[in-house]
Amino acid sequence: MKKFVAAALALAVSFSLFIPAALAVDEGEERVTMGADLTDRQREAVYSDFGIEEGSVTELSVTNAEERSYLEGLVPDGKIGSVALSCIYIKTLSEGSGLSIELHNINYCTEDMYINALTTAGISDAQVIVSAPFPVSGTDALTGAYKAYEDITGNSLSSLAKAAGAEELVVTGELAEYIGSDDATQMINELKSMLDKTQNMTDDEVRAEIKNLADLYNVSLTSAQIEQVLSLVRKLEGLDADELQEQLVGIAKAAQTANKAGEVASQVYEDVKGFFASVGSFFTGVFGSKQE
Repeated sequence: MKKFVAAALALAVSFSLFIPAALAVDEGEERVTMGADLTDRQREAVYSDFGIEEGSVTELSVTNAEERSYLEGLVPDGKIGSVALSCIYIKTLSEGSGLSIELHNINYCTEDMYINALTTAGISDAQVIVSAPFPVSGTDALTGAYKAYEDITGNSLSSLAKAAGAEELVVTGELAEYIGSDDATQMINELKSMLDKTQNMTDDEVRAEIKNLADLYNVSLTSAQIEQVLSLVRKLEGLDADELQEQLVGIAKAAQTANKAGEVASQVYEDVKGFFASVGSFFTGVFGSKQE
Protein backbone atom coordinates (compact mmCIF):
# COMPACT_ATOMS: atom_id res chain seq x y z
CA MET A 1 0.00 0.00 0.00
CA LYS A 2 2.87 2.35 0.83
CA LYS A 3 4.36 1.81 -2.63
CA PHE A 4 0.97 2.56 -4.23
CA VAL A 5 0.61 5.79 -2.24
CA ALA A 6 4.13 6.85 -3.25
CA ALA A 7 3.29 6.10 -6.88
CA ALA A 8 0.05 8.09 -6.66
CA LEU A 9 1.85 11.04 -5.11
CA ALA A 10 4.56 10.94 -7.74
CA LEU A 11 2.04 10.73 -10.57
CA ALA A 12 0.13 13.70 -9.21
CA VAL A 13 3.25 15.80 -8.80
CA SER A 14 4.50 14.90 -12.27
CA PHE A 15 1.26 16.20 -13.75
CA SER A 16 1.43 19.42 -11.73
CA LEU A 17 4.80 20.86 -12.75
CA PHE A 18 3.59 23.16 -15.50
CA ILE A 19 2.79 26.78 -16.20
CA PRO A 20 -1.01 27.12 -15.69
CA ALA A 21 -1.34 29.63 -18.54
CA ALA A 22 -0.21 26.95 -20.99
CA LEU A 23 -3.61 25.29 -20.59
CA ALA A 24 -5.49 28.20 -22.17
CA VAL A 25 -5.85 26.66 -25.63
CA ASP A 26 -8.80 25.82 -27.82
CA GLU A 27 -9.74 22.18 -28.24
CA GLY A 28 -9.06 20.64 -31.65
CA GLU A 29 -6.07 22.77 -32.69
CA GLU A 30 -3.64 20.72 -34.80
CA ARG A 31 -0.04 21.10 -35.88
CA VAL A 32 2.58 18.92 -37.56
CA THR A 33 6.32 19.36 -37.17
CA MET A 34 8.53 17.63 -39.73
CA GLY A 35 12.24 16.96 -39.57
CA ALA A 36 13.89 19.32 -42.06
CA ASP A 37 16.00 16.55 -43.59
CA LEU A 38 13.28 14.08 -44.60
CA THR A 39 12.99 12.97 -48.21
CA ASP A 40 9.65 13.19 -50.01
CA ARG A 41 9.11 9.44 -49.59
CA GLN A 42 9.91 9.63 -45.89
CA ARG A 43 7.47 12.50 -45.46
CA GLU A 44 4.75 10.38 -47.08
CA ALA A 45 5.45 7.53 -44.66
CA VAL A 46 5.27 9.86 -41.66
CA TYR A 47 2.00 11.43 -42.79
CA SER A 48 0.63 7.90 -43.17
CA ASP A 49 1.53 7.24 -39.52
CA PHE A 50 -0.26 10.45 -38.55
CA GLY A 51 -3.35 9.33 -40.46
CA ILE A 52 -3.78 12.68 -42.19
CA GLU A 53 -3.10 14.07 -45.65
CA GLU A 54 -0.15 16.35 -46.26
CA GLY A 55 -1.36 19.93 -46.38
CA SER A 56 -4.43 19.30 -44.24
CA VAL A 57 -2.73 20.59 -41.08
CA THR A 58 -0.39 23.53 -40.55
CA GLU A 59 3.16 22.20 -40.86
CA LEU A 60 6.30 23.51 -39.16
CA SER A 61 9.88 22.50 -39.88
CA VAL A 62 12.38 21.48 -37.20
CA THR A 63 16.11 21.61 -37.87
CA ASN A 64 18.96 19.68 -36.29
CA ALA A 65 20.27 22.96 -34.85
CA GLU A 66 16.98 23.45 -33.00
CA GLU A 67 17.14 19.91 -31.66
CA ARG A 68 20.68 20.46 -30.43
CA SER A 69 19.63 23.57 -28.51
CA TYR A 70 17.95 21.29 -25.94
CA LEU A 71 20.00 18.09 -26.18
CA GLU A 72 23.62 19.21 -26.50
CA GLY A 73 25.48 18.33 -23.35
CA LEU A 74 22.82 15.83 -22.30
CA VAL A 75 23.34 13.05 -24.84
CA PRO A 76 26.27 11.97 -27.00
CA ASP A 77 26.51 13.57 -30.44
CA GLY A 78 25.88 10.17 -31.97
CA LYS A 79 22.38 10.10 -30.51
CA ILE A 80 21.58 13.64 -31.65
CA GLY A 81 23.00 13.03 -35.11
CA SER A 82 23.45 15.68 -37.77
CA VAL A 83 20.00 15.54 -39.38
CA ALA A 84 16.46 16.19 -38.15
CA LEU A 85 14.21 13.16 -38.71
CA SER A 86 11.72 12.90 -35.82
CA CYS A 87 8.24 14.27 -36.48
CA ILE A 88 5.29 15.23 -34.32
CA TYR A 89 1.53 15.48 -34.79
CA ILE A 90 -0.27 17.26 -31.97
CA LYS A 91 -3.96 17.93 -31.43
CA THR A 92 -5.24 19.79 -28.38
CA LEU A 93 -7.92 18.08 -26.30
CA SER A 94 -10.46 19.35 -23.80
CA GLU A 95 -9.15 20.36 -20.39
CA GLY A 96 -8.66 17.37 -18.13
CA SER A 97 -8.18 14.88 -20.97
CA GLY A 98 -4.50 14.35 -20.24
CA LEU A 99 -1.85 13.34 -22.74
CA SER A 100 -2.30 10.54 -25.28
CA ILE A 101 0.95 9.33 -26.86
CA GLU A 102 1.38 7.12 -29.95
CA LEU A 103 4.82 6.07 -31.19
CA HIS A 104 6.07 4.90 -34.60
CA ASN A 105 9.72 3.85 -35.11
CA ILE A 106 10.75 5.15 -31.69
CA ASN A 107 12.99 2.60 -29.99
CA TYR A 108 14.34 4.45 -26.94
CA CYS A 109 11.66 6.69 -25.44
CA THR A 110 8.40 5.24 -24.13
CA GLU A 111 4.90 6.71 -23.94
CA ASP A 112 5.21 7.38 -20.20
CA MET A 113 8.58 9.03 -20.64
CA TYR A 114 7.07 11.44 -23.16
CA ILE A 115 4.07 12.10 -20.93
CA ASN A 116 6.29 13.08 -18.01
CA ALA A 117 8.71 15.17 -20.06
CA LEU A 118 5.96 17.03 -21.94
CA THR A 119 4.05 17.70 -18.74
CA THR A 120 7.17 19.03 -17.09
CA ALA A 121 7.63 21.39 -20.05
CA GLY A 122 4.06 22.67 -19.70
CA ILE A 123 2.17 20.64 -22.30
CA SER A 124 -1.01 18.84 -21.27
CA ASP A 125 -4.39 17.77 -22.66
CA ALA A 126 -3.24 16.75 -26.12
CA GLN A 127 -3.03 13.84 -28.52
CA VAL A 128 0.58 13.43 -29.63
CA ILE A 129 1.91 11.10 -32.33
CA VAL A 130 5.68 10.73 -32.66
CA SER A 131 7.01 9.24 -35.88
CA ALA A 132 10.24 8.74 -37.79
CA PRO A 133 10.94 7.13 -41.19
CA PHE A 134 13.03 4.39 -39.52
CA PRO A 135 13.88 3.43 -35.91
CA VAL A 136 15.39 6.32 -33.92
CA SER A 137 15.78 7.12 -30.22
CA GLY A 138 13.12 9.85 -30.27
CA THR A 139 14.90 12.15 -27.81
CA ASP A 140 14.88 14.97 -30.35
CA ALA A 141 11.12 14.77 -30.86
CA LEU A 142 10.47 17.02 -27.86
CA THR A 143 11.75 19.98 -29.87
CA GLY A 144 8.95 19.53 -32.38
CA ALA A 145 6.35 19.20 -29.63
CA TYR A 146 7.54 22.42 -28.01
CA LYS A 147 7.50 24.28 -31.33
CA ALA A 148 4.06 23.01 -32.29
CA TYR A 149 2.50 23.80 -28.92
CA GLU A 150 3.96 27.29 -28.85
CA ASP A 151 2.60 27.93 -32.34
CA ILE A 152 -0.85 26.80 -31.23
CA THR A 153 -0.90 28.93 -28.08
CA GLY A 154 1.01 31.91 -29.41
CA ASN A 155 3.03 31.90 -26.19
CA SER A 156 6.49 30.61 -25.36
CA LEU A 157 6.81 27.80 -22.85
CA SER A 158 9.19 28.43 -19.97
CA SER A 159 12.79 28.01 -21.12
CA LEU A 160 13.62 26.33 -17.82
CA ALA A 161 10.66 23.97 -18.12
CA LYS A 162 11.60 23.00 -21.69
CA ALA A 163 15.18 22.32 -20.67
CA ALA A 164 13.98 20.32 -17.67
CA GLY A 165 11.63 18.29 -19.86
CA ALA A 166 14.43 17.42 -22.27
CA GLU A 167 16.81 16.52 -19.46
CA GLU A 168 14.13 14.41 -17.78
CA LEU A 169 13.54 12.44 -20.98
CA VAL A 170 17.24 11.76 -21.43
CA VAL A 171 17.97 10.84 -17.80
CA THR A 172 14.92 8.58 -17.57
CA GLY A 173 15.92 6.90 -20.83
CA GLU A 174 19.42 6.21 -19.60
CA LEU A 175 18.14 4.81 -16.30
CA ALA A 176 15.71 2.63 -18.27
CA GLU A 177 18.63 0.81 -19.83
CA TYR A 178 19.55 -0.45 -16.36
CA ILE A 179 16.25 -0.87 -14.51
CA GLY A 180 13.59 -0.88 -17.24
CA SER A 181 11.43 2.00 -18.47
CA ASP A 182 8.60 1.54 -15.95
CA ASP A 183 10.89 1.54 -12.92
CA ALA A 184 12.98 4.40 -14.31
CA THR A 185 9.89 6.54 -14.85
CA GLN A 186 8.60 5.66 -11.39
CA MET A 187 11.94 6.46 -9.75
CA ILE A 188 12.07 9.92 -11.34
CA ASN A 189 8.45 10.54 -10.36
CA GLU A 190 9.19 9.61 -6.77
CA LEU A 191 12.00 12.15 -6.76
CA LYS A 192 9.53 14.71 -8.12
CA SER A 193 7.29 14.07 -5.15
CA MET A 194 10.19 15.08 -2.88
CA LEU A 195 11.12 18.36 -4.57
CA ASP A 196 9.83 20.51 -1.73
CA LYS A 197 12.10 18.51 0.58
CA THR A 198 15.16 18.38 -1.67
CA GLN A 199 15.17 22.18 -2.05
CA ASN A 200 16.42 22.37 1.53
CA MET A 201 18.96 19.57 1.16
CA THR A 202 22.64 19.72 0.34
CA ASP A 203 23.85 17.98 -2.79
CA ASP A 204 25.24 15.14 -0.68
CA GLU A 205 21.87 14.68 1.03
CA VAL A 206 20.10 14.51 -2.33
CA ARG A 207 22.67 12.02 -3.55
CA ALA A 208 21.88 9.88 -0.51
CA GLU A 209 18.15 10.01 -1.37
CA ILE A 210 18.91 8.99 -4.95
CA LYS A 211 20.97 6.05 -3.71
CA ASN A 212 18.17 5.02 -1.34
CA LEU A 213 15.68 5.01 -4.19
CA ALA A 214 18.08 3.04 -6.37
CA ASP A 215 18.37 0.47 -3.58
CA LEU A 216 14.58 0.08 -3.60
CA TYR A 217 14.82 -0.86 -7.27
CA ASN A 218 17.77 -3.19 -6.62
CA VAL A 219 20.10 -1.26 -8.86
CA SER A 220 23.53 0.25 -8.26
CA LEU A 221 23.98 3.59 -10.02
CA THR A 222 27.38 4.86 -11.06
CA SER A 223 28.65 8.18 -9.75
CA ALA A 224 28.03 9.71 -13.17
CA GLN A 225 24.41 8.51 -13.19
CA ILE A 226 23.83 9.88 -9.70
CA GLU A 227 25.20 13.25 -10.84
CA GLN A 228 22.82 13.20 -13.83
CA VAL A 229 19.84 12.60 -11.58
CA LEU A 230 21.03 15.26 -9.13
CA SER A 231 21.29 17.78 -11.97
CA LEU A 232 17.74 16.94 -13.05
CA VAL A 233 16.39 17.29 -9.51
CA ARG A 234 17.97 20.73 -9.15
CA LYS A 235 16.46 21.82 -12.46
CA LEU A 236 13.02 20.51 -11.54
CA GLU A 237 13.14 22.39 -8.23
CA GLY A 238 13.00 25.64 -10.20
CA LEU A 239 9.57 24.86 -11.66
CA ASP A 240 6.34 26.30 -10.30
CA ALA A 241 4.30 23.82 -8.23
CA ASP A 242 1.59 26.30 -7.14
CA GLU A 243 -2.02 25.21 -6.71
CA LEU A 244 -0.91 21.59 -6.36
CA GLN A 245 -3.36 20.82 -3.59
CA GLU A 246 -6.35 21.98 -5.63
CA GLN A 247 -5.23 20.04 -8.71
CA LEU A 248 -4.41 16.66 -7.18
CA VAL A 249 -7.81 14.96 -7.41
CA GLY A 250 -8.59 16.43 -10.84
CA ILE A 251 -5.20 15.37 -12.19
CA ALA A 252 -5.62 11.84 -10.87
CA LYS A 253 -9.00 11.65 -12.59
CA ALA A 254 -7.53 12.91 -15.87
CA ALA A 255 -4.89 10.18 -15.67
CA GLN A 256 -7.67 7.63 -16.28
CA THR A 257 -7.62 8.61 -19.95
CA ALA A 258 -3.83 8.90 -20.32
CA ASN A 259 -2.91 5.46 -21.66
CA LYS A 260 -4.29 3.66 -18.62
CA ALA A 261 -6.62 0.67 -18.66
CA GLY A 262 -10.09 1.80 -17.66
CA GLU A 263 -10.64 -0.58 -14.76
CA VAL A 264 -7.23 -0.02 -13.20
CA ALA A 265 -7.38 3.75 -13.70
CA SER A 266 -10.80 3.92 -12.09
CA GLN A 267 -9.47 2.21 -8.98
CA VAL A 268 -6.43 4.51 -8.98
CA TYR A 269 -8.69 7.54 -9.08
CA GLU A 270 -10.87 6.34 -6.22
CA ASP A 271 -7.88 5.43 -4.07
CA VAL A 272 -6.06 8.67 -4.79
CA LYS A 273 -9.18 10.72 -4.16
CA GLY A 274 -9.73 9.06 -0.80
CA PHE A 275 -6.08 9.32 0.13
CA PHE A 276 -5.76 13.03 -0.62
CA ALA A 277 -9.06 13.77 1.11
CA SER A 278 -7.64 12.25 4.30
CA VAL A 279 -4.32 14.12 4.17
CA GLY A 280 -5.32 17.54 2.90
CA SER A 281 -3.78 19.21 5.92
CA PHE A 282 -0.43 17.60 5.11
CA PHE A 283 -0.31 19.20 1.67
CA THR A 284 -1.35 22.53 3.13
CA GLY A 285 1.68 22.37 5.36
CA VAL A 286 4.06 21.23 2.63
CA PHE A 287 2.93 23.26 -0.35
CA GLY A 288 0.68 25.98 1.00
CA SER A 289 3.48 28.46 1.55
CA LYS A 290 4.77 28.39 -2.02
CA GLN A 291 4.10 31.52 -4.05
CA GLU A 292 3.81 32.08 -7.80
